[in-house]
Parts: sequence; C-alpha cells; structure tokens
Amino acid sequence: MLCLGAGRRQRHTAGMVAAQRKAFFPMPAEPARRFLFLQGPPGPFFRLLGAKLAAAGATCLRLNLNGGDAHDWPRLADGRRTPAWRGPAHRWPPFIEAFLRDHAITDLVLFGDCRPLHMVARQMAQLAGIRVHVFEEGYIRPNWLTLEQGGVNGHSPLLRDAAALLAAGTCLPPPPDLPPIGAHMGRRVADSWGYFGHMLLRAPLYPFHRSHRPGSIVLEGLGWALKYLRRAARQRQTERALAGLAGRPYFLFPLQLSADYQIRAHSPFAHMAQAADHVLASFAAHAPADALLVVKDHPLDATLAGWGGFLARRARALGLAARIIHVPGGDLAALALMARGVVVVNSTAATFALAEGVAVKALGTALYDLPGITHQGPLASFWAAPQAPDPQLYGSFCRVLHRHCLVRGGLASRSAIAILVQNAAARLLAPTLAQTAQPRSPIPAAA
Repeated sequence: MLCLGAGRRQRHTAGMVAAQRKAFFPMPAEPARRFLFLQGPPGPFFRLLGAKLAAAGATCLRLNLNGGDAHDWPRLADGRRTPAWRGPAHRWPPFIEAFLRDHAITDLVLFGDCRPLHMVARQMAQLAGIRVHVFEEGYIRPNWLTLEQGGVNGHSPLLRDAAALLAAGTCLPPPPDLPPIGAHMGRRVADSWGYFGHMLLRAPLYPFHRSHRPGSIVLEGLGWALKYLRRAARQRQTERALAGLAGRPYFLFPLQLSADYQIRAHSPFAHMAQAADHVLASFAAHAPADALLVVKDHPLDATLAGWGGFLARRARALGLAARIIHVPGGDLAALALMARGVVVVNSTAATFALAEGVAVKALGTALYDLPGITHQGPLASFWAAPQAPDPQLYGSFCRVLHRHCLVRGGLASRSAIAILVQNAAARLLAPTLAQTAQPRSPIPAAA
C-alpha cells in the first residue's frame, strides 16, 4: 500500500508539473490546414475532394500542370481560376519550394509519388516538415483506394516485418463486410478521354509539359478505339481459352502496364515484355510438364499490337506452343482461385490469390512480399513447390492495410467517387502527427 501511495503521489506531482509547464509554455495549436493538390487521376475526384475539405474549413490550392488538369479542376472553391505551372522542368524545384513556403502549405496531396514533378515536390515538402498524402490504386481491390502518408508501394512507410505485422494485426478488428461499390469501366474511359483530349488541345498553353507516361497518347487513344471495336472478338477468345482450361493444372501470370511505375520504378524490368520473357523462360525450364501457363491481359492495356502475337512467338521459340494460354479478359479472381500458383511482378492482383490461400511469387518490390505470405525462393523453385501463404499472417496484414492504408471508394462511378470523397476527406482531416522523423512502423500515423 505504501508503494502504491507513493506511486500515486509521484503521478500527482508529475501531473501538477506538467500542468504548470503547459501554463507557462503552452503547446502551439496546429496551424489551419492548407492543402496543395498536384495531379490526380483523370476525372473529378481531386476537385470534389478539395471542395469537401474547403467546406470543412480547410484552404485548398491546386497547381495545374497541363490542359487535362485544367479541364478536371478549372476553378478553386472561391471561384478563382486555378493557378498553373507552365515553366520548364529545371525551374520546378525552386518554384515548388517557394510555393509551399509562401502559401504556408501544411499538406501536399498527390496521386502517385513517382512522377518526376511529384517526386521533387514530395522531397521538398518533407524537407519543410509538410505532410505528404499519396493516393494510388488500391493495394486490395475492388472498392478501396490506397492513401498513405509519406509514400506508397516501394516508398510506403509500412514496415516489412512479418512478426510485427502479425502482432499489430491481432489487435485490430477484421475488415468490414460491406456490399460492393458500383463500378463501370465506361466512366473511367470517359474521364481519361476528357483528360488526355484536353491535354492535347491545350498543349500550346503548356509548352514545356512532358507527360510522365512513356509512348504516344495518340497511339494509346487509337488502341482504346481498336479495343472497343474488337470487344466481341476478345470476349469469344476469352471464352475459348477458359473452356480449354477445364480440369487442367495451370499457373496464372497477370500482365501489368509497362507505363506503370510499379514496373518502371519498383521492379527489375524496363518494361512488361521483359518481365514476360523472364517468366516464360523460367516456366519452360522448370515447370512440371503437365502444367499450363495462363497469361491474362491487364484490363486497362490498350497497346495497338496487343499481346497475342508476342506470346505466340515466344511460346514457339521456347517449345511452349501448346502450354501457353493467352486470356484477353475474364474474371481474375476466379482464375486465381483455381490456379496452382500466381506469378506477378508486383501487381495487386496477387491479393485475389492470397485471400484464397493460393501461392504467389512476386518478382519486384511489393508491399505484401513477406516471408509467410509469398513464396520466398527463386522463381525456378516456385513451379515445382509453391509456398502457400500463412492465413493468420495474411489476415493480420490485411487488417493493418485496411486500418491504416486504405480508404473505401472508387473511381469508376459517381457513387463510388462520392463514397471515396467522404472517406478520404475524413482521413485527411483526422488529427495527425508530424510526419518528419516518423519511424518505419507496422502502424503508420493515420494520414
């Protein structure tokens, strides 16, 4: 009892000292939130999110970097025309440093953190102690988008430690079992056509702008038109390919987009064809003779040439003509469920397989590539003995992601965007910790 009493007296004294310190040295209030938005996904999401934050009392600014940006966000919440950056790339670092300082920006909001101008802005903001919030396509799909403070994917602050994730996840509730959110690919296609069309039409107003995407926007547009015209033929090809899989063992290899920074920045491959060459050669040398390799197109891939010819040529050269099955469409989750294993570079398509206990081999940097979740041996060993995920560890991993890295909503319908705006605004306006000097942790500060 004496020890308990002494402890109480010590805590009481400490509390009085703390109160006196606050009286003489009051903690400074957090400054009013001032958000700067750079480029977002094509469509109205960033503009609507800025309006939501402004309605809650925050100040929201935006810098348009091309005509597509100006189309998506023409005016600020107070009616002023949205400011634009029209200078050359070498003048961007001092400009964005001064802009952040002169406008007292407290929060920088980006979609993706690897675009050249975004990378510079992120680094300048972090040097100034400004919070950086990065959106990206969801780590777990559908119905969720990624939102992390500091960076995403290979730049995520989430600790790559299986034991820490397991411990953190056991303290969290399971993800909510919510109904799916409406999604229509036509909405995203229309938003993209509007964005890239205005980027071309207004190009003279932004003479120094260079897209972060490799290749020609015009050719990509033609690719989308061709894909639309061939949609019935693609559907028939998919049905024939899936019919040929009945009862046969196969591995699944979902293709990714060469223009995506998941390939360009977070993988050892310069483009997706190089990754496909690597996977096909390994399959030819090491896979069981009875196994097939199903190669599935990415739903947003609109290259003019397509993948059919490339895969057919490589299959013949490797003696795999009868063992490579090209699937232009289909249900990715259903294909993953029935596969012996799934090989990805770092696609979030892996989560469909992991959720069903199907083994995954990741070839690039992936947030989920951890011992106990993915196959940790070389690809050559995966074909014969794929290592299935530990369901308890993967469950903990998902709970941590849902709690700290994901916001519910989507970009493919008005209702999905409305849900995303509501949840993203709540996350961005939540009490935050100073971003600088944050340790890498399995539970990062809420963004």
